Amino acid sequence: MADLGIARLGKAAGVGATLTRADLADVAHRKLGLSRAESAGVVERVLHHMCATLAHGKNVKISGFGSFILREKGERVGRNPKTGVEVPIAPRRVMTFRASQIMRDRIAK
Repeated sequence: MADLGIARLGKAAGVGATLTRADLADVAHRKLGLSRAESAGVVERVLHHMCATLAHGKNVKISGFGSFILREKGERVGRNPKTGVEVPIAPRRVMTFRASQIMRDRIAK
């Protein structure tokens, strides 16, 4: 998996720092030579395409990074912890992320 300088951003920003859209656009600007507007547009289009794919019920897999997986959860009975009253929880679709083995190995270092 190509670094593109993103790993360096996390170390420079300190522990607990969050990688943002602006950070991704800045890396595209510096490494690919795109203008700032073009690099921001590329990041937005990629994220938009990923969201649209998930919204249509399809999973997203990025090799070497991980998979965004949709799962249908059935109706179940929950309980209000304060009152103890049982409440039905409607069926819904949830998204989970599963990191690839490459990503898990890099994080474990």
